Amino acid sequence: MSAREAEPTPDGAGQGPGFERVMGFITSFVAPLTLITSLLFYFGYVSSREYFRYFGVDVDLLGLSPREFVMRSPGALFVPVMILLLLAAALSMAHRLLRRRLRSAAAPRQHRVVTVIGVAGAILLLAGLTLAFLFPVLGTWPFYPFVTPLVLAVGAGLAAYAAAIARTLSGAREGRTLVVLLVLVLVAGTFWTAATVAQWWGLGQARALAADFSTLPAVVLDTQERLSPGNNAISLQQLPVDDPAQGGSATTTKYHYRYFGLRLLVYGGGRLYLVPDNWSPDASTIVVPYDDSVRLRFRFAPDINSPR
Repeated sequence: MSAREAEPTPDGAGQGPGFERVMGFITSFVAPLTLITSLLFYFGYVSSREYFRYFGVDVDLLGLSPREFVMRSPGALFVPVMILLLLAAALSMAHRLLRRRLRSAAAPRQHRVVTVIGVAGAILLLAGLTLAFLFPVLGTWPFYPFVTPLVLAVGAGLAAYAAAIARTLSGAREGRTLVVLLVLVLVAGTFWTAATVAQWWGLGQARALAADFSTLPAVVLDTQERLSPGNNAISLQQLPVDDPAQGGSATTTKYHYRYFGLRLLVYGGGRLYLVPDNWSPDASTIVVPYDDSVRLRFRFAPDINSPR
């Protein structure tokens, strides 16, 4: 056998951890349906946590079910999923182009290309690690939670790709562990970046809602004890002892205070979370139990084309 025949062919040079292998590695641990459901739950939780935090509510207090978090996730997932799909398509095309180029290239050129990709990945990994260790200094930078994991993910992806090509060119069996670890860093960085996008989406949705609470149901709240809303947009009316709403003037009501100017933000955990009609810096979310201690009426939404 000649030396030329013994030389490893670059046919598989581009056959590093392709998308099929990556998905096969992931699905060997987690079933696809379970993985998708977990992703939907995670991003729904992250966006919902930021959304309700804007109104001073801890999402864990709402007692939302996993199904409810999943239902809240499509909006948060739309942008990152579209970007990831487009990137996957672009990387697939670049992978095929590079493989064709390496097939016809001489060995020194092949190793030069692999070295450039590997060095670029290593530089980005070092930059990402530096950003991670500089959290006490750069943690207040608004784009820090997006840039840091993105740099780590891109660096790990390039380094893993270069390591996989180098293994194929040399025919060595060593290095598989390195590729797997780098792929895991890539996945973790991608999750972190996408979670930041979900967090920003939740905050953006909360700000959009705060700018116009008219999309929320308007409610009239009757209580037995007087509340302290702490907001001028909420008006109080003291109910008479004989309340016609209870069935007649002779009937004594157990509700003594009526509040207007409230909107229902969410119901969860047996409690109503109410916000004022208009957002203001001194506003707060009112939490009342949904039981016999309160009486709630929902008001019709205004309609410029009403039936009458």
